[in-house]
Amino acid sequence: MAKVLVVDDEANLRKVLATMLRRTGYEVTVAADGEQGLAEFQKSGADIVITDLVMPKVGGMEILRTVNSSSPDVPVIIITAHGTVDSAVEAIKLGAFDYITKPFDQAEIQAVIAKAARTHDIAQRNVRVDGRARAAIVGQSPQMQEIFKIIEKVADTPSTVLITGESGTGKELIATALHEGSSRRNKPLIRINCAAIPKDLMESELFGYERGAFTGAVTSKPGRFELADGGTLFLDEIAEIPVEMQVKILRALQESEFERVGGIKTTRVDVRLIAATNRNLELEIEAGRFRKDLYYRLAVVPIVLPALRERQSDIPMLTRHFIEKYNRKLNKKIEGISDEALALLQAYAWPGNIRELENLMERVLLFADGPKIAAKDLPDHIRQAAVEAPAAASTTADGTPAETGLKDIVRMKAAALEKDLIAKALEETGGNVTRAARLLQISRKSLQTKMKEFGLRDEGVEE
Repeated sequence: MAKVLVVDDEANLRKVLATMLRRTGYEVTVAADGEQGLAEFQKSGADIVITDLVMPKVGGMEILRTVNSSSPDVPVIIITAHGTVDSAVEAIKLGAFDYITKPFDQAEIQAVIAKAARTHDIAQRNVRVDGRARAAIVGQSPQMQEIFKIIEKVADTPSTVLITGESGTGKELIATALHEGSSRRNKPLIRINCAAIPKDLMESELFGYERGAFTGAVTSKPGRFELADGGTLFLDEIAEIPVEMQVKILRALQESEFERVGGIKTTRVDVRLIAATNRNLELEIEAGRFRKDLYYRLAVVPIVLPALRERQSDIPMLTRHFIEKYNRKLNKKIEGISDEALALLQAYAWPGNIRELENLMERVLLFADGPKIAAKDLPDHIRQAAVEAPAAASTTADGTPAETGLKDIVRMKAAALEKDLIAKALEETGGNVTRAARLLQISRKSLQTKMKEFGLRDEGVEE
């Protein structure tokens, strides 16, 4: 069960919440104020944080900012009095998971916490590429260069974007880049993982509800469309939305208006929608699970993210990026990775894509004891992938099988990688050997020797 940290300066409320959650099966830690709450979180962590908004010294907003900064996948639920609901809504725009008003209904708070637990569980199984996807998108492959061009062209437009790709390819990174590249960048970017929301709560989650709309609705509450007004709404795993709800989303997109659950007042919003899925929506349409009209409305600008195995030339850059990241995070001083180890990474198929590579690099850095990551530091399944390389990699010139061992395969992979890096350096410098050598951080003589070895033409261009 999830570990919940409850932060509130009201002793009775802490006791009620802790008792209720423990009965439900959660592991609960309590803190009597914001300072104690932050200290407890930094010491022991938590899967979910529930915090009062207004407390002496350290309030809920500071707790929200701290948790979001260090552990962006931990949902933060705000508890607020009726008089501070506007502040709670603002907190959601800044990244809070949800808010609950005092006095709260137990069924309501249990539903919110259960949803937060599901969201955290999904996040743990689908770790974001780089925190809240605020880091730069890493890659220089032709596929990624095309995606960069699309982002540059469409970021500052109101057009809907549909991002597709396998799990772990960085769809949220692209959504964030589109938002931050637009004139909406100073407005909210509201993210919602549709797979984490029960189907019977989907409508109220997206469009909000009025007081009394259903049991437990003790106050009115805005939905994600309202919270994203003026900004961007990112619907991840959109294929999980039930067909009957897809009609209402289509109307909200086409008309920019909707009604809350249990309400009669029409609300108008200005929202730019970005959707993402790892499913083939055309197949979902054929199966009757996704509406064709909504698909066409979403796919005004389609962006298809390549799997990591399709952009292996980006692996060296991604590897360096993650080494730098986890050196900082884990207080390590790993200088880089050996050619053999890097060749092994490039020989692997990466079914979990960038997410799998990041998780691997974190684990490797934790246990690496040398100045560089070596082949021996990589797990068995990565090393085994090189042994099981395609037969073409282990045949002689006349096509007969060769007795190719792991070291030979790694050597061939390393040579191919080296040739590719040299070719790119020469292309980037317009064939200038001196500048290319400087870029590669090797001597000009060494570069010329390598060029001759790999059959790369020396144009003799000088500065």
